[in-house]
Amino acid sequence: MSTVLETKLTNAKDLAHKFLSEEITEARIGEYLGFVSEGENVLTHKYKCVDKAYVGWYWAVTLALSDEKSDATVSEIVLLPGQDAIKAKAWIPWEQRVQPGDIGVGDVLPTAPDDLRLVPGFTGVENLFEETLTPQGWEIGLGRKRVLSVLGKDQTAERWHEGIHGPRSPISEPISETCSSCGFYVSISGSLGQVFGVCTNKFSVEDGKVVSLDHGCGGHSEIVANLHSIPTGQTVLDDDNLDTLEETDSDKVTEELAETEEEIEDIDVDDLENSRDLLDETELEDSQEN
Repeated sequence: MSTVLETKLTNAKDLAHKFLSEEITEARIGEYLGFVSEGENVLTHKYKCVDKAYVGWYWAVTLALSDEKSDATVSEIVLLPGQDAIKAKAWIPWEQRVQPGDIGVGDVLPTAPDDLRLVPGFTGVENLFEETLTPQGWEIGLGRKRVLSVLGKDQTAERWHEGIHGPRSPISEPISETCSSCGFYVSISGSLGQVFGVCTNKFSVEDGKVVSLDHGCGGHSEIVANLHSIPTGQTVLDDDNLDTLEETDSDKVTEELAETEEEIEDIDVDDLENSRDLLDETELEDSQEN
């Protein structure tokens, strides 16, 4: 860029500000931050953006000249991030953002044709058998277009073993007994069955879930509670913190009733019978005298 053109474009910052204020409100334009040459006959003026939603961003007004005799024109006005700008994270394709367990009710996640976790299975073999495919046939992939590859099995085993159903989960660490000796543990077929199985204890949080052989929980079939081994402390009465209450009339009545009940309980039944006989004789003598 010639010196004349650069000088002319540099001195056109007021023109750039005018164009910028026509596009946005003046309240969003801050101080002038300088200019930068973009190439032949092109220069950009920068203004600070004072919008609270774009801290650290700046307005860029690009001007251009065709020759020394022409007037500067606006090529573009854009909002660009500065060094301290708050920016969104780099875009990650959705298939790379999906995490284990993200598929919920109503969700559909297509599997890529070249998914390394899968390898071609054996298809079109139904006509070779007179009977329906057996579970053993399905285990080796008969009737399925794709089955787990070695990589898929390795990734699955690592994920399960390192997850919440493995030996290092919070529920498993305090327990000495493992699933390998539990009566509620049911093994699964295939190579993964060498390390994993399914829990069938309805009282366990692991019921119906795949667990590793070295996993454990408080629902182990061989855990027996020894109630006599539970230590119990002696009863301690704290005499220093007793609450004292003043005696009320109701308390006195309660005490008198209690004393009366005790006296009634102490009366001998035979004495009552003798007293009744004496009373009857006295009444008889009084009636004769009259």
